[in-house]
Amino acid sequence: MKISVLKELYPGERRVALVPANVPQLAKAKMEVLVESGAGVEAGFPDRLYTDKGATVVPDRRAALAGDILLQVRSAGMDAGEGAELRDQIGAGKIVIGSCDPLGKPQAIADWANAGVTLFSLELIPRITRAQSMDVLSSQATIAGYRAVLMAATELPKLFPMMMTAAGTLTAARLFVIGAGVAGLQAIATARKLGAVVSAYDVRPACREQVESLGGKFVELAIDASSSEDKGGYAKAMDEEFYRRQRELLASVVAQSDVVITTAAIPGRPSPRLITADAVRGMQPGSVIVDLAAERGGNCELSQADQRVVEHGVTILGPTNIATDIPNHASQMLGNNVVKFLLNMVKDGQLNLNMEDEIIRDTLVARDGQVASSRIRDLL
Repeated sequence: MKISVLKELYPGERRVALVPANVPQLAKAKMEVLVESGAGVEAGFPDRLYTDKGATVVPDRRAALAGDILLQVRSAGMDAGEGAELRDQIGAGKIVIGSCDPLGKPQAIADWANAGVTLFSLELIPRITRAQSMDVLSSQATIAGYRAVLMAATELPKLFPMMMTAAGTLTAARLFVIGAGVAGLQAIATARKLGAVVSAYDVRPACREQVESLGGKFVELAIDASSSEDKGGYAKAMDEEFYRRQRELLASVVAQSDVVITTAAIPGRPSPRLITADAVRGMQPGSVIVDLAAERGGNCELSQADQRVVEHGVTILGPTNIATDIPNHASQMLGNNVVKFLLNMVKDGQLNLNMEDEIIRDTLVARDGQVASSRIRDLL
């Protein structure tokens, strides 16, 4: 069984699907690893590090496509031009594994199915104990939460920690996190380490204990959120009246904050609008918003994807691929996720697509010329 690591096509993408340390793990399971030359360079992994670990570095994309299983960071709906360039090169019968945005761009999945490609989307890994080590969304969200705090600290015209100096006492910055998922919790932890006073809000009341364990203050709103969580632990879309009330109550907390980091996202749906233009107007000049939900419209009304916007003296950042800013560690985490995923379905060098396995069944989105996922068929 040959596993190919492809060089990313998406503009600005610096991560790689496997790192050199992953190669011996796959070799032990009788998998041969091919690496397209230069695939890991921007993440800090030159070709020689792969060959030192036993991989075969091939000179170009054509040679890399000789693999039985092709690995990408961004595939199908997540890749440039929804992956059409690569899709047309692959041909029928190959297996491709990567992040594919299947719920956001279901038509891209249909196009790949029509090309005869067997496609696995890593975003759909179920939230079960056995799959935690494969959870790419969580691993990359950890990077995003950390990076968002650093971006805010760079933009904010204040220091984060309280300081008592001969020149006077400097008060600590106040940072508010909206959404206490993996990215939000990492943002809380990072901001606390930098000395900020941190508070956080999530529609899921169960998040309180996690927020407080990291030293943050959990913000409660007078709103019924008992039905706001789905069975997978993700936030559910609510009706407009719920969001209207939520925006009103959040505005006063936002106004008291120097930094707001928003992470609220609903898989396959537009991001809920939580911060209005009026709420931004109520913030102090120099304040900063980092909107990690900007790719799907943003939690802030004034966010623009991949843009730095200044409105009413408030700086609003809308990064959409923030994990690639720290490509080395992001790739290490991603590579470990991918290895665990591969080892779950390749035994002694033989592929075993056991459709009774929840992990394989839920992530398989295209097979035998058909869209394999009922969720995506419903969207189509």
